[in-house]
Amino acid sequence: MPASQQFTHTAIGEIFKVSSGGTPSRKKNEYFKDGQILWVKTGDLKSKFVGKPSEAISQLGLENSSAKLFPPKTVLLAMYGATIGACSILTFEAATNQACAAILPSESCDEVYLYYYLTSIRASLINMGVGGAQPNISAGLIKRLKIPLPPLAEQKQIAEILDAADSLRQKDQQLIEHYTALSQSLFLDMFGDPSSNPKEFKRSLLGDVIDIKGGSQPPKSVFKSEPSSGYVRLVQIRDYKTDKYLTYVPLEATKKFCTEDDIMIGRYGPPVFQILRGISGAYNVALMKAIPLEEMDAEFVFHLLSCTYMQNIVIGNSKRTAGQTGVNLKLLNSIEVSVPPIELQKKFATRVSSIEQQKQQAQASLAKSEDLFNSLLQRAFKGELTGRKVA
Repeated sequence: MPASQQFTHTAIGEIFKVSSGGTPSRKKNEYFKDGQILWVKTGDLKSKFVGKPSEAISQLGLENSSAKLFPPKTVLLAMYGATIGACSILTFEAATNQACAAILPSESCDEVYLYYYLTSIRASLINMGVGGAQPNISAGLIKRLKIPLPPLAEQKQIAEILDAADSLRQKDQQLIEHYTALSQSLFLDMFGDPSSNPKEFKRSLLGDVIDIKGGSQPPKSVFKSEPSSGYVRLVQIRDYKTDKYLTYVPLEATKKFCTEDDIMIGRYGPPVFQILRGISGAYNVALMKAIPLEEMDAEFVFHLLSCTYMQNIVIGNSKRTAGQTGVNLKLLNSIEVSVPPIELQKKFATRVSSIEQQKQQAQASLAKSEDLFNSLLQRAFKGELTGRKVA
C-alpha cells in the first residue's frame, strides 16, 4: 500500500492541549452556594456525552482554586480512582475537578473519534495506572499516548460507523431497563413498598428467611485452561457475560457452586450489591449466593433484593476499603423485610415470568450488540473499517 494510503500514530500531546481542573475549598460555603458553573467529577463520566453534573461551583470558587472552564467538545478522561480510564465529551462549558484530564478540542482530530479511541484502550490505561489504593495515570502519560490519525474526513467516517454500532447496544440496554421497570412496577403493585409494608404482611429478618453463602478462593495452582467447571468471578456479575472472562477449576477444587437458577450477589464494587441470575460454576469470595428458605419463592427473593429499598440500605451502609465498597453481611441479614403468603409470591412469579423472558431475550441481544461494537472498536484503529493500513 502506498505511503499516501497509510496513517501513522501521533502523540496526543502533539495534537491537543491537555489540562486538568481543581476543587474549591469545601470549607468556603460561598464557593459552592448558588453555584452557576457546572462542575464535572469523574463519577459524571458515565457515557459518551457528559450529562448534567451533580454539583456546580460559584465564580468565587472558580477564581480561588485550580478549577478551569473548558469548552464544549473537550474530552474528559478519569485519571484515578474506581473510574480510571472512563471518558466522556463535554457538550457545554464546564469546570472539572483535578481527577479529570481535559483534552481540549483540536482542529486536526474529531472529538468523537478521540472518545472512541480512548474507550478502545481503557483496559491498557487501567494497567498503566500506578500506585496502591488509588492507582492513577498522569497528564504526562496521556500526552505521550499515540493515536492513529487519518485525515479528518476519515476520522468522522470511523466515528459514524462506531456511533451506529453503539446506538444498537444502547437500544438493547434501554429495552432491558424497560423490562426491569415493568417487573419492579408489578412487584410494588402486588406487595407495596417494602419500606412501609402498606399491605401489613408478616415481617422477618432477612437472615431468617434467606440463607446467604459466600464463595471460596481455590489456590492458583488448580486453575486450568480446558473446560471442566467454570469459575465465576465478580467481573461476570458486572458485565452480564458468563463466558467473557471464563476460567476453569477442577470439580473437586471447590465445594461452592451456583447454577443458572441461583440468585447471586456481587459483594464488592463498584457497583456493589448487584443481583443476578443465569450464571453457573464455582464462585469466588467476591460473590454470595442467596438461598430462599421455606417461606420464600426464588422469583420474589430476586426482586426483593433488587428493589430500591434493599439497594439503598445495603449500598448506603457498605464500607469502602482500598477504593472498593463491600456488602456488610451482618447488616444484610438484619434488615427487616415483608414476607407475603407463599401463594401470593408464587402468583407474582407466574405473572412476572413473561416479562423476565423478554428481558432475557433483550440481554442476549445486548450481548451480541456488545460483541459487534467491541469488534468494530478494535478494528477501527487498525485501519480495517476504511481500508487503510496503520503504519
